[in-house]
Amino acid sequence: MTGSSGIDLNADLGEEVTDDAGLLAVVTSANVACGYHAGSPAVMRAVCAGAAEHGVAVGAQVSYADRAGFGRVPRDVPYDVLREQVAHQVGLLGDAAEEAGLAVRYLKPHGALYHRVLDDEEQAMAVLAGSGTLPVLGMPGQLLDQAAGLGRLVLHEGFPDRGYDDAGRLLPRDRPGALVEGVDAVAAQALRLAPGVDSLCVHGDSPGAVDHARAVRAALQDAGWTLRAAAP
Repeated sequence: MTGSSGIDLNADLGEEVTDDAGLLAVVTSANVACGYHAGSPAVMRAVCAGAAEHGVAVGAQVSYADRAGFGRVPRDVPYDVLREQVAHQVGLLGDAAEEAGLAVRYLKPHGALYHRVLDDEEQAMAVLAGSGTLPVLGMPGQLLDQAAGLGRLVLHEGFPDRGYDDAGRLLPRDRPGALVEGVDAVAAQALRLAPGVDSLCVHGDSPGAVDHARAVRAALQDAGWTLRAAAP
């Protein structure tokens, strides 16, 4: 898939460890932290204002309530509680986006929740129940399967800056090869992944995130891809 083919480039923003301004100048979609693992209403408003300036789509990056662990600690959260936590996070970002003249255009879980809903049917159901009819961005698994079954738009993503295991899942961060090192390697992996996904994610909290995003964007454009937001 080259030539007129389009692809999205997303990054996690609003986490207060990220060069938000630098990434907003490069990406086409921003996964905005909604306060549960990082961020705040003020940070959300700032990211949304920047997204509006650059024409970047805004999505809700929902998480377990885990600021101490940056949302990367597995949690057992009851269905009703998780549903309401997701709804609260989407609502918080919705308020910030509205101030900037935007709307929340998609949903993407973060960290431990992202990996949990690949396999956990109930947790995936709770995330969907709390997020209305938003398109869902993620990897193949329960969340996307259930979303598709409900008639919601599903968007598949790949990770140029992360290593994969033989089953196509991301390697745990404490495993060798979990992080792809160097802008050339990140860009090369982006080109390998692009034909099979709707969106590519550069982790905003990774060292050199802006350089990675620039390299990925340039490599995609050189290969004939058109960069555009995946969520309508």
